[in-house]
Amino acid sequence: MRRSVIWFVLLSVIAALIALTMRQPEGAGVKLSDHDFPALLGKIGFLVLVGGAVMTLFRERFVQAVQWGLLWVVIGLMLVVGYTYRFELRDAAKRVMAELVPGHAVIRGDVVEVRRGGTGDFQVHATINGAPVAMVLDTGASAVVLTHEAARAAGLPTEFIRYDVKVDTANGRAQAAAVTLDRIAIGNIIEHGVPALIAPPGQLKTSLLGMSFLNRLDGWEVRKDRLMMRARPET
Repeated sequence: MRRSVIWFVLLSVIAALIALTMRQPEGAGVKLSDHDFPALLGKIGFLVLVGGAVMTLFRERFVQAVQWGLLWVVIGLMLVVGYTYRFELRDAAKRVMAELVPGHAVIRGDVVEVRRGGTGDFQVHATINGAPVAMVLDTGASAVVLTHEAARAAGLPTEFIRYDVKVDTANGRAQAAAVTLDRIAIGNIIEHGVPALIAPPGQLKTSLLGMSFLNRLDGWEVRKDRLMMRARPET
C-alpha cells in the first residue's frame, strides 16, 4: 500500500511539472522549444527510472533510505551555505576565539583588537622575528621589553649581549640590554626595526609591549575592555 501511494505522489508531481511547463503564459520567463521539450521528458524519465530503482532496492527499508537521503541533502546544503558565507564565518570564529582566549588578536579592517584578560591586563599574542611571544601591554614602559627566554626564542644572541642600560622599574633600578627587533607582528600590524630591551635572566616574568611599538602606530586606544590598534598607512 505504501509503495503504491509513493508512486502515485511521484507520478502526480511529475504530471504537475509537465502541466505547468506546457501552460507557460505568453511573455513568461521560461518557454520550451520543440527541441527542449523532448529533452525535458528524457530527464524526467531518467529521474523516474532512478527513483524506481531506489524504491526497488530499498523497498523493505524505504523510510530509512529516505531519512539517509534527507540527511545527506541537509549536509550538502550546510556545506554550500558554509562555503557561501565562509568569510563571515571566519570573522565570527575569530571573534569567538578573542572571547575565549584573551590576547588573541581580532582583525577588523585596519584595526586590531585585543580583549582584556581576567587579570585586568591586556595580554597580547605577538610574533617577534617569527617566534610567538606572550606580552602584556605596559604604557609606562618606554620600550618593548623582552624576557631573557623570549629574546632567545626570537633568535637574539643572548649569550653575547651586555646588560649595560640602566632602567627604572617598579622594583627600583635595574640593568637591561638594548637591541633592535627585526620584526614585531600583532594581527596584521607589522613593524620593523623596533628598539627594545632585554631583561637579565630571572628579572622579568612576562615581556612588555611598550611605547617603542605603540608610538609607531597610526593610533591606539583602550575602549572599555578592548585594546584597539591601527597601523600607520604605508607611504
